Parts: sequence; C-alpha cells; structure tokens
Amino acid sequence: MATINDVCRIAGVSKATVSRVINGTGQVRQSTQDKVKAVMKELNYRPSSVAQALASQSSNSIGLVISDFTGGYFGSLLKQASVSAEQMGKQLLFADGHNNAEDELKAVYSLVEKKCSLIILYSRKLSCEQVIELSQLISIPIINVGRSLPAEAGFSITFDQGNAVELAAQHLIELGHQHLTYIGPKATTPTSRLRRQGFDDLIAANQMKGVIGDYCESDFGFEEGYQATKQFLRQQPFGSAIVAAADDIAIGCIKALNEQGIRVPQEVSVVSIDNDPCSAFVSPPLTTVNIPIKAITKRAMDVAKHLIETGIAPKPEVVQGELLIRQSTQRI
Repeated sequence: MATINDVCRIAGVSKATVSRVINGTGQVRQSTQDKVKAVMKELNYRPSSVAQALASQSSNSIGLVISDFTGGYFGSLLKQASVSAEQMGKQLLFADGHNNAEDELKAVYSLVEKKCSLIILYSRKLSCEQVIELSQLISIPIINVGRSLPAEAGFSITFDQGNAVELAAQHLIELGHQHLTYIGPKATTPTSRLRRQGFDDLIAANQMKGVIGDYCESDFGFEEGYQATKQFLRQQPFGSAIVAAADDIAIGCIKALNEQGIRVPQEVSVVSIDNDPCSAFVSPPLTTVNIPIKAITKRAMDVAKHLIETGIAPKPEVVQGELLIRQSTQRI
C-alpha cells in the first residue's frame, strides 16, 4: 500500500504540503495541488475520502480497531469499551484489522470516513512509524491500546509485557525450577517480542544460578498450544517448568501433557500470561499473570472523553501485571 512518503517522493514536495492538499488547509499553488492529486491517483493513495471526512464535523461516535474478536481477553475489551461509550453518550463503531497491517490501515480509514470523533487502535501489525504517520495524516486523535508508542503516535496505554513474563518465570525459579521452557509465537509482533524478551532477560540474569531456558514455538490459541506441545515432545522432553506466552497456549499445552501421562504440576509446572476468564476453571486451575484489560480499556475510554473535550492528552502510561498463584505450579 502506498504511503504519504511515496507521494512526497514522486511529487517532489514535503509531507506538510501533501497534508495541506489532503486536508484543504493552507495555501498551496494550484499547479502543486494538481501534481500531488495526480500522484495520489496514480498510486491509488486513499486519503481523498479521509480528507472529505475531516472537512466536515465528526459524528457522535468513537471508533475501535482490533484484529481479534475471539477469546475472553478481547471479549472483556469490547464489553468495557461498549459500556464506557454508552456512559459517554457516544456510539461505538467497530472495525476489524484482520491481524495484518494493510487491513488495520483500511480499518482506521473506514472509521475516519464514518466521521468518528476519535479512534481507539489496538494494532498488532502496524509499525511504530506507520502509526505515527497515520496519526499525523488523519488529524483526529488516536489512542493506542496494548502498545507503548511515542507521543507523536497519540496517547498510548499498555501492559508491561516483558515484566509479566519475568514475574511468571521468577515464580518458577523461586519454586526451585532451573530448566524452564518458553512456549509462544515467533517474535514478529510487539507483544510476542516483548514477552519473549522478558523470558530471555530473566534466564540471562539467572544463568550463574544454573537456570537454563528452552523454546517451543507455538502461535496463540488452544489448538496451537496443543499441537506445538505434541510436536515438541516427539523431539525432547520439557524441563521441569513451562512458561506459556498466553493462557490459551498453556491450556492446550496441559491437554497434550496429560495425554502423554505427564502430570501438572507434579511433574511439570505451568505458568502463563493473561488471566483469561477460563483459566481459573481448567484442571488444574492455571497460575497466571493478570492483564487488567478492563481497567486498561476503561482508562483509554476516559482519556478519549478528555481528549474530545479538551484536545489534551496525558503522557503514555504502562500498567503492571499481578501474579495469581493457583494450582498449576508447585515447588520442585
């Protein structure tokens, strides 16, 4: 997908000039306007519809872009966003980012076209640079949830992903475990990178104590955790403890362990991240690090209200997790 930088490069003008042409603000020579518009058309650049939306008053709505509508985590996010919007007297409009960068951009543009006052963006795939560019281009506030981003990208509120994994792994070390296996996805998204890095950092900090770490690759999901564990066990045994990148992975992992006669936590302890509502009801109940997604979403919506009313955003915020010790871990 073409970017504003592509338009600038081919048209031979600055980003500020392209933005003025898009938004119909400031003085730009007619010849320059014609050139910029021609390049935009040639590249199939999208913001003509965005500019039209921005030229008129916004509607009484808030947009929400997420890339996953499944599971208790996103269910809690959606519910809290809906409740907060209703309390604000705003309509909440959803758009699906389909877990890829191009569709996340399309989702944002679709909400701008609907003249939302503000957009809550839970992006998994857009780079920091893309979010900053988007924020500067559309000229309506963006609130980023789940990512720690510079102020130029808009207000952001996130969960300390790396610290959450460190809490989980440290709990296992304190129980006497020295051979830990991390099961989670490739480090291709901000969340997966930070969670993997948290595990790496804690292993490195405890190497002198004899702590070692292994890795089992698994995408997020119950079935994914189940299949990844089965595949791993065909090649080698796990250590005495497992750190799962998410509760759904952990639950799938435990099922596969049980099928192989490996008892949790008697033979292998398992700890995870998220505190999905189902994590307390599996067998054994899952030790996990709570992500307070309802509180994070409520705070994002409170900031949205303040931004709409004043145009002023606070500094980025980072929320810490809390270890919830249940019955899937025990002292070695």
